[in-house]
Order: sequence, then structure tokens, then C-alpha cells
Amino acid sequence: MDPVLEMTSDTDTDETWENLIENFKPRLRELISVNRVLDYIDFMKPAQKEQIRQKARTDGDIAAADLLINVVITKPHNTGWFNVFVDALLNSGCVHAADYMQGNLPEPEVEAENDYCVLLIRLLSPSLVKMKTQEVCVHCLAQELINPEDSERITAEIRNNGSISGARELLSIIVRGRPGWFSKFLQILRETEHKHLYELTGGSPDCEKQDLYEGANTKSEKLPVSSDNDIVLRDYQEEVARPALEGKNIIICLPTGSGKTRVAVYITKKHLDGRRAEGQSGKVVVLVNKIPLVEQHYSAEFLPFLRSSYKVERVSGDSQLKISFTEIVKKNDVIICTAQILENYLERSNSGEDEGVNLSDLTLIVIDECHHTQKGGVYNHIMMRYLKQKHKNRRLMKEQKEPVPLPQILGLTASPGVGGATKMEKAEEHILRICANLDASKIMTRSLGEHKKEPRKITLTVEDRKADPFGDVIKKIMNAIHAHADLSPTCDLGSQNYEQWVVQKERIAATEENQKVRVCADHLRQYSEGLNLSNTIRMRDAFGFLKKYHEEELKRKTSPDDDQNIKITVTERFLFNLFEENKEELQRLADIPQYENDSLSKLRGKILQEFSSREEARGIIFTKTRRSAIALSQWIQENPKFADIGVKAAYVIGGGDQSVVKPMTSAEQKDVLKKFGNGDINLLIATTVAEEGLDIPACNFVIRYGLVTNEIAMIQAKGRGRAEDSSYTLVEVKNSGVVEKECVNEYRTKMMDKAIDKIRALNQADYDKRIIEFQFQAIMEEKVRMTKKKQKDMNENPSEVKFSCRGCSKHVCTGEDIQIIENMHRVNVTTQFSELFIRRENAALQERLLDYETNELIACKDCGQKWGSMMVHRGIECPCLHVKNFVVTFNGKKISKCTKWSELAVRFSAFDYAEHANRVVDSSDDEETA
Repeated sequence: MDPVLEMTSDTDTDETWENLIENFKPRLRELISVNRVLDYIDFMKPAQKEQIRQKARTDGDIAAADLLINVVITKPHNTGWFNVFVDALLNSGCVHAADYMQGNLPEPEVEAENDYCVLLIRLLSPSLVKMKTQEVCVHCLAQELINPEDSERITAEIRNNGSISGARELLSIIVRGRPGWFSKFLQILRETEHKHLYELTGGSPDCEKQDLYEGANTKSEKLPVSSDNDIVLRDYQEEVARPALEGKNIIICLPTGSGKTRVAVYITKKHLDGRRAEGQSGKVVVLVNKIPLVEQHYSAEFLPFLRSSYKVERVSGDSQLKISFTEIVKKNDVIICTAQILENYLERSNSGEDEGVNLSDLTLIVIDECHHTQKGGVYNHIMMRYLKQKHKNRRLMKEQKEPVPLPQILGLTASPGVGGATKMEKAEEHILRICANLDASKIMTRSLGEHKKEPRKITLTVEDRKADPFGDVIKKIMNAIHAHADLSPTCDLGSQNYEQWVVQKERIAATEENQKVRVCADHLRQYSEGLNLSNTIRMRDAFGFLKKYHEEELKRKTSPDDDQNIKITVTERFLFNLFEENKEELQRLADIPQYENDSLSKLRGKILQEFSSREEARGIIFTKTRRSAIALSQWIQENPKFADIGVKAAYVIGGGDQSVVKPMTSAEQKDVLKKFGNGDINLLIATTVAEEGLDIPACNFVIRYGLVTNEIAMIQAKGRGRAEDSSYTLVEVKNSGVVEKECVNEYRTKMMDKAIDKIRALNQADYDKRIIEFQFQAIMEEKVRMTKKKQKDMNENPSEVKFSCRGCSKHVCTGEDIQIIENMHRVNVTTQFSELFIRRENAALQERLLDYETNELIACKDCGQKWGSMMVHRGIECPCLHVKNFVVTFNGKKISKCTKWSELAVRFSAFDYAEHANRVVDSSDDEETA
């Protein structure tokens, strides 16, 4: 071990080791074998080790390594802790990770080549796992790619779970090795007569021995062009692709299920082939707006058709590949990613803060679901950079200077929509603006003729309940609350107008510090939701929702340590008692089947009909909220009639955390969609997350259950039914207005088709003139917006912002007390603030693969109002505030609506980690002295 590691472990040295580990954390998390390292670490508590092992079991080694590293660098430290950590890495066989800790760093070019080889193995893993694992394992042991303990684990895995599982274990071990492992592994594949795998991985049959990494084929020009996966297009697909093959920017508008993505793959291949033939390199980025689409486009479309000739990679916010996106762009020919990642790296390059990506680095950008290229969207941010550079290039050419190269643009959509237009002129304008934003020279569409699949459309209307005693009790409670708070609604209880009215009352009351009305409005909103739920799902689910809400509210009024009296106001006591008085009656009525809503009855009949009349039914039910998706799935699973005819249901909901319902992780979404694709699940209950883009080819019926949004969503939902003889059913739900909205959408769809035809009929000169006008308008609007933003930024002053508790109006802090971490998390680490809140367990804990984690909620000490969460940032606890839980006063004026920090034009000071860490250390030293 390096002599420097033998230094005494004092505070300064500890901080040095912590910084070292922190700096190499992205490397360590890829190189550490968690369970084995834990065996050699003696300074961790058993409970901590078990938590990390559990993390490895549920979320994998990388997530567990994150947690392990966080625990290792968390203060206070035992004497010699760093030496123990390094020894654990060495003893567990993680020698490459230990090299980084001991200062034995590879040369940058060697490190980069090694990263590429790791990526190559991961990319080819589906083929490599078919190796003769036991034979390869013996050779790897002889070549010291693995040690005897590794060999035993791989052999045990083969014995218990088969050769493929053993191969996965083998590959995961060798890629953690020191640089140089790849050429050895390549030679082993040759020696063990895995000719196909040897050549697939880059080996040459004519070469007896290769230099280190030579087999990686890092230059795409060396890869052979294969005709095995030639892409065959239908006539209509070839026609819409033609202008793009000539290098023009276009939008392809084809219905869902008509092969837009396949056309994009074809155009991508021809683009890269053409540049290669001219001796130039090509670089294609495929942008999507949802994480599941990254894997779908990669696995189902781009990789199968392009991997024999080009290097294809995918990256998303969920991706485990944590090397720089810039490097991934450099090393690959086709990159499929979420749009936000590209935007982030374009901004990095623009600001000069870090190595980023330039538009000039790319030769083709494919934009999936391109109708989102409108104001405020991430697609539009990217294209605004493009348009600005395009118009700068015109000026450069006039000055006889070299223009900056820009990529070709290909937009894909099933429907550009009409943007809420009611007149043809406005519909045309909406579509032309999208064309202008994408710099499209044409919008290409085509009748599918014999290939068109139009599902049968059915509308099921519902009858009002003859009696609704459950709803009547809820309305009785709501009217009692109206009387208590002197409120007089002018619209039907439970309607959309009522929902808007009650939200407005809550905001006004909060800014006026009228806690009586505010808390009543909050409860009324929940009862209104309960009424809507009883019209959509079972009454027992609606009752369960109301019961859980009241239990959570009562819990909020209880101190976790019983040493703090949280005030319960007269109004709060009235509201709690009101629910308690009616709880038994609501529960009794919820279990009487004859009072259930007619929508559920119609849905039950439709599902039974589809599964009884089809040989192999597979369908999707779209519903409005996450809560209704989960409840409908549960209702189907609990009903034996559905099980008898083979219904296997599951739900898929969004991954964002805006809702009070726990979101699905992308891994969970992928798992459900995979099971739906292979038939393990045959009925999917989904929110709008599954409407757009997700490829579900074998679906033969679609039901929209009380959900209608716009004409784009309607077209996409219909397009989910891709099988022959598919059906599209609309089930009405009380107060949803779906039948009327569907009629409007049908009208808008016809108007959109006519508008596209009119635009396509324009002569090119007139079209180009309108496009340029819209582009100049967009650029000018962007300049005005940026100017206003700069003026706001110049005038902002954190001291002018004050925050008070939404629950009791108590002053909490000013903007000067708040600091910002990673330009995202607003924290208050002042001593005064720490005395104002209590901590509660966070029941909906969500671990994230970042250098922080939330583990507790923070709430007002006086009234129990939630304020935010407790973050652990690089080993330090930081109270993180959620602005929606406060009433904000700015320049002496109260802001009635402030639900996101982005709505508050204030620049808070950056979090000073070193200063705060120093305070924490001093404080702990004082405690030890005392």
C-alpha cells in the first residue's frame, strides 16, 4: 500500500479520504462487488450491512454500491477506516477499484478504451450469455481474469440457475477487472471455439494474436455491412421517407402502428451509409420524451437493424451508464436518449461550464412525438438553438464566412393536433408553427390504403343511479362544512367547476391567513374527490380513500415523540368529529352492490364480452387518475368472473412524483409492459402514460373509461389497438363529459386532416415564406422572454421573500435563510429553523441513485403541517423545503398560487458545503467535549 495511506486518521486526513472517494464515486459504483466487500468491512453495524445487502437484492449492485459508499464516508469515522476500506476492496477481488483509491490511475486513453470495452460487453451480453460458461470459466481462472472464489460462485450459479445465469455472473466480474482483461477474454473465446462470439465481439479469424483492445473495433468504418437485417418498407413508407433520403428536414405524420419508427431506422441507416460512402462520419441522435421509449426504440428497432454496421447506444435519466454523455456521443454512431439529456449537454457546452455537446457534432436528429415541439417544451428548447444558429449562418454566409454545420431534422408524429383551434385558419397556423419549429421543408403523410387498421368504435352511455345514499352522505357532510365556514358554492358538488371553486377558496384563505376557511376547503376538496371516485370505481375504494386521508390528518396532529403538543383548532376538531360520526354509515353503504355506479357495470360487461368472444383477447383500459387505475386493477383481480375467463390484469401509471399516489419506477413500468407484450398479462389498466409511443402491437381492444383529453390523445389511444378486428370503446362516467368531448375531438381530427391537406397543397415558395415568418416570430418571442427573465433576475432579492406556514400562518424564514443544492433543492440549515420543525418517518421513501437520499419528512412543530423532507447530502442532513407548503410573501405582497420553486423569480445563494460541514464538525466536537 502507498505509504501515504499509513498516515494517522485525523480530521484533515479523513476529509481528504472522503473527497477522494467522492471524486471517484462514479467509478467505484461500477467496480465494487458489494456483498464481497461487505464481508471485509468491520466498522459497519450489522443493520447497515443488511440494509445494503437488501438494496443489492432488490435494486442491484450499482444502487447498493451507492449506499455502501455513502455509509463509508459518513462521519464520525473509526481510526483507520480508509485503510480498512481499501483492504476490503483488495481482499474481495475489486483490485481495479482499489487502484483508484491508491492513486494507481490508468492513462486517460487506456481508461477510455476500457470504458468502451465494458460498454461493448454490456451491449453484446444477450449473445455472450449463450457461451459454454463452465469451459470459459476454467480458462478465465487460468488467465487470472477471475480468482478461485469467483470461479466457485460462477460454478454454483451454473449448478443452481443454469449456464446463462452463470455467464451473466462471469461477465459482471471480468468487466470490473484492471484494463487488459478484454484482449484476454477475446483470446479465451477463440480458444474455446466460440467462433461466432469471438467475431461478434470484434475478433478477426485471420489474426493469431491481437494487441490490447484492438478487437474492440473502435472505428465504425471497420465494421462490415451486413445484408441479414435489410429493412423492407411498404410503398407508403417509402413515399414519406423520400425527401429525408435527399437530406431534407421533414415531419412524417402517420397513424399509430403504421411503422413510423421503422421508417426512421431506414432513414438513419441510409444517412449513415451515405456519409460513410463519402468518407465522412455520421452521428445520429434519436430523441424521445419518455424513459420507457428509450429502451423500446433501442431494443425493438434501432439495435436489431443497425448493430451489424454501426454502434448503437441508449441513455436516459434511468440509465446505469454513468460515463459522460459527451463520451457516449463520441464513441457511438446512433444514440437514443431522452430529450432533456441532450438539452442539458447542449447547455453545458453553451455555458462553457463543462464539456458538453454541440449541434454541429451531430448530423441527424430524429424527434419522436414531435408534436410536442411547442413553447415551453424541451424539444422546442433544442430546436430554438437550431433556429438561432440557422439564422446566424445566413448572416455568416452574407459576410462570406464559414457557417456552422447543422444536423438534418426528422420529426415523427401520429397527429400534430390543432392546438384547440375552432377555425380552419387557426388549425393551419398551429400545424405550420410546429413545421417552423422543426424547420421542416415538408410535412409528409399518406393514406395507408389496404394497410389501414381502423378499430370499430363503440360508445357506452350510463344511467344515473336510481338511489345514491353513499353520495348523499358525502354531500351532507360537505354541506355541514359549508355552513361551518360560511361558504356558498354555486355549482354542483363534485363537478369540475366545484373542484376549481374550492381550490380557489383554499388559496385565497391561505393568503388571508383565514385558517378556518383554508382547512375546510382542503377537506371539501377531498370529499369532492371521494364523490368522483364513487362515480368511477367502487364505493368501498372511495371510502378507503376518505378514511386514509383522515387517518393521515390525525397522524399529522400527533407528535412522533409525544413530547410536543401540536395544536388542534376548533375547526379541525369539528371536521374530524364530522367524519367519525358518518364513518360507519359510509362503510355500510359502500358494501351494498345495488348502489354501485352504472359505469362499472358497463365496463364489467364490456370486458366479459371481449374475453368471451375473442380467441386471444388483449386490451388496454385508459383511465384518468393513478388512483382509479390501481383500484380498477384490484377490482378485476378480486372478481372471480374475470379469472374464470382468463383475465390477467395489471396497471401501469406514471413515474413523476406530482401526485399523492406513489409513482411507478421505470423498471416497474418496463416489467409490466414486458409481461403484457409476452401475454403474461392480457389486460392493462393505464393512465395516459401508455397512450403515446409505447409499442404494444398485439392489443385488440381499447377502452377509454371516463377519460377524454384532446384529439391527439384520442388518435393515439385508438392506435394502441393494432391487431386485426380491434375495437375502441368509450365508457361514460358521470360528470366526466366524455361523450361531448369525444365529439369535439372527432371534429378536430377531421379539421386537422383538412389543414394538413391544405398545407401540403401550398406551393413551396408560399410554404417557405410562412415558415420563415413563424421562425422569426419564435426567435423574437424567445428574445423578449429572455430579456424579461434577465430583468427579473437583476431585480430579485432573497431578503424580500418571506415564508409562513400554510397550516398556522406562523413566520418561518426569509429567502436569505435558504440555500440551493445542485440548482435544484432549496434547503434551510440555519439553527433558528431547526427549532421550528419536528421530524416524521417518510412512509413513501424512494431511494434515488444520487449522492443524497430523503429519509424523513419535516413538519411544523405547532400545527403539524408538512414543510418538506430531510435530505442527506454528502453525509450531512439538510432540511429541504417544498414551496407549496408555505404562503409566500414577495415585496410585501402575498402570492396566492406558488406550487413550484420555478414560479418564484428569486436566485437563492448556493449551498456552501464546506462551511456547513465545518459547523457540523465543530458542533459534534463540542458535544463530545461536553
